Amino acid sequence: MQTRLTDRSSALDFTKMHGAGNDFVVLDLRDAEDPSPDLCRALADRHTGVGCDLILGVKEPRSAEAVASFDIWTADGSRSPQCGNGARCVAAWVVRAGLTRGPRFALDSPSGTHAVEMLDAHSFRVALTVPRFAPESIPLSGFDSEKDLYEAVLDDGTHVTFAAVSLGNPHAVVEVDDVDDAPVARVGPAVQNSRFLLPTVNVGFVEVVSRDRIRLRVHEFGAGETLACGSGACAAAAVLMRRGRIDRTVAVELPGGTLHIGWPADEAEIVMTGPTAFAYEGKFPHASV
Repeated sequence: MQTRLTDRSSALDFTKMHGAGNDFVVLDLRDAEDPSPDLCRALADRHTGVGCDLILGVKEPRSAEAVASFDIWTADGSRSPQCGNGARCVAAWVVRAGLTRGPRFALDSPSGTHAVEMLDAHSFRVALTVPRFAPESIPLSGFDSEKDLYEAVLDDGTHVTFAAVSLGNPHAVVEVDDVDDAPVARVGPAVQNSRFLLPTVNVGFVEVVSRDRIRLRVHEFGAGETLACGSGACAAAAVLMRRGRIDRTVAVELPGGTLHIGWPADEAEIVMTGPTAFAYEGKFPHASV
């Protein structure tokens, strides 16, 4: 039985994991309460806590076909509806915990149920969702109709051209000539704080290298720029595939590693394949929060 999060006299068990450098604190919440915002902030702090981009809480399944479910909290304690790299890490966690007997199973996330396939001990394939482009489904404000690309003037006067898509969470995708020189730290927060998209939007900056390879950096909601973003990789791939800029299978190179994205048709679920890693186990002194 796991330590209850309301028991301040004892330490909290956790697992530190990452997927292509996108790092997580994973909590077993099958017999525990959700972490408070204060606890999320304490866990995520890279100086005084464990340090992570997101907190993942594994719970009992919510659907009949799933072996487990998980919830997601950002580094500031707010909830997030989707995390592609996190889904793969939860998949590896439930396999190690013995919650599934075969290489194919399903997980429930806040945005739906996902089919999972274990390719080997460190690599998983996850079907996320059917990308949605209608402005009301993202949601996107200030535009009358759906477009491949939107043009906007941000509050700071910056002109930006972007695509928008929902993968269960909102994404804006900006194509650049060289991702190394992309204004991630400046334009990412400006898009998040604009009137066009919710503050929860993830903002990706993508460079097309070839028909089967792209490079990507992502400014994530609640975390800033991360080493990888699984749903962001799917978002960038989907908008470029839909415009015919790249093939329907593509390698997405992120600062922390490479993800492989496949989207066979517009009406199909987009599928992500990538690595997972267990970093270490630990106990967090919850009494200090």
